[in-house]
Order: sequence, then C-alpha cells, then structure tokens
Amino acid sequence: MKVISTPTSPKSQAFLVKSSSFVGIARQDRGAQVSAWPVAEAAQDTGIKVVWAKHLDDVRSAQRLRFNVFALEMGARLETPFSVAYPGHDIDMFDDYCEHLLVRDKASHEVVGTYRVLTPAQAKRIGTTYTDTEFDLTRLRALRERMVELGRSCVHKDYRQGGVIMSLGGALFDFMVRNRFDTMIGCASIPMAHDAKSGGHAAASIWSRVGKTHLAPIEHQVFARRPLPVDKLDQTLDVEPPALIKGYLRLGARVLGPPAWDPAFNSADLPIMARIEDLPARYRKHFLGA
Repeated sequence: MKVISTPTSPKSQAFLVKSSSFVGIARQDRGAQVSAWPVAEAAQDTGIKVVWAKHLDDVRSAQRLRFNVFALEMGARLETPFSVAYPGHDIDMFDDYCEHLLVRDKASHEVVGTYRVLTPAQAKRIGTTYTDTEFDLTRLRALRERMVELGRSCVHKDYRQGGVIMSLGGALFDFMVRNRFDTMIGCASIPMAHDAKSGGHAAASIWSRVGKTHLAPIEHQVFARRPLPVDKLDQTLDVEPPALIKGYLRLGARVLGPPAWDPAFNSADLPIMARIEDLPARYRKHFLGA
C-alpha cells in the first residue's frame, strides 16, 4: 500500500510517490499546498464516515465507484489510456493532481460516495481544470486564485439521500475555509436518459427551471464549448434534478449558464459555482459554526 500526501497529513518536506495512474510521472507533493485538518466524519447514527484518501488504495476504491456509476449505470465511454491500464476504474489525467474525498459505509467499509478537489496551485501545475475543457471560463479569471474545482462527483445509487450529500458538503466547505478558498466550481451532470426521459429533454427541462431560479449574475456566466441544443429540445417536462444538483442548490450554488453536452459521459453538464458568502445561514452555522 503506497501512502500519498494529502491535506489530512501534516505539512511535509519534499515527498514524491510514483502513481501508477500516471505511468512514469511522479506524484507531486500536495501537503505543502494545503493545510492539514481533522478527518471529517458524519454523525455517529448515519452509518457513514467521510474521510480524505491517504493511500493509492483509497483512490482506486473511488475510481472503481466512479466506473460503476458513470460507465455501468450512465453508459459513459471511459476509454482513456489510464482506464485501459486499469479495467473497471475511471482514471484520467487530473486524478494525480487532486485530493480525493471519500464516503465509506461504516459496516462494509465500501466507498459509496466520492468527490475530487483540484486546488488553484495544482490547476496551475497541470495547466487547466476539467471545467475549462467544457466551458469558456474567461469571466471567472479574477476568482481563480481562491477557486477550487470539484469534480467526478458521484454517490452509489443506494446512498443518494441528504445525509451523504450534506456530509460531503460539510467536509468540502471546511476544506475551503481552512485553506482560505472562497469559490468552488464544477460540472454537475444530468444523464441524457434521466428520469425515464431520453434524448436530453430532461436536461433541457431542468436547465429551463434552474436557469430561472438559480442563475448566476452575468459577470460570472460562462459559455459551453459544445452546447446542448436546448432550443431544439422539450423544456417543459416535469422532472426533478439529480440528487447532487438539488444538494448543491440547497447550499446556495448558482448555475453559470446553459449545459454542455458530454458525449463520452452520455450526459448534459451544468456549470455550477458555490461561494462561501452565498452559503445559507443555517448551513453556515451547521458546517462552519459561529
């Protein structure tokens, strides 16, 4: 088992561990980039705990969950060189630069939820963010120094309830406050076949609804590089957003514009931004205390 440098560890000296998800490329030390903080854990009666990955085995567990959700459940085509080397795993070029947040079932110890977090320093090292590949983020350039990217968000289908999502949210906002970040961005996916509706009509209808109620101000709006053709789709369907998107909106997140179409993941991706200053008072007190 290989130990990796994570925010749950104290600040370290130069420490390089080779990761097999990047063949021949040494893993960079992230302990010096972010401050340490206690492992986040859900309430004792929830049956789950939230932890940060410390070992490559932890990351591999998250990547297996991602494969099961994205490939087997949603029909994504995960044919990258990294995934080919590790069948049954979702691995891409960003993973080695990210911190990985895990939700484990306390009884089975299985990973049932995961996010990955790309810090501004790591985004500079790799030269981009995943969200940049789907959207023109020019209008967010003034926010980048204190902006983290949340990616590859997924929860096992048997655990998609408020407890898991709020536990993840609490750990993420704690991470941001401790490291003096104030903005979080990411792509929130809606399967093209969502809620028994196919062809992207559900995604267009969800965008139509949340675009009226949760749209960011124009100075923060972004533009899809491959837009979902919402004007050619039915935008009147009565469908509920996926649980993760509903969780983001409850936490004060804003939608930054119409969705992009991601053919590889068979999804429509909404650009989402959450800021500490927009966190509703009740969640601010719950997550951050006084």
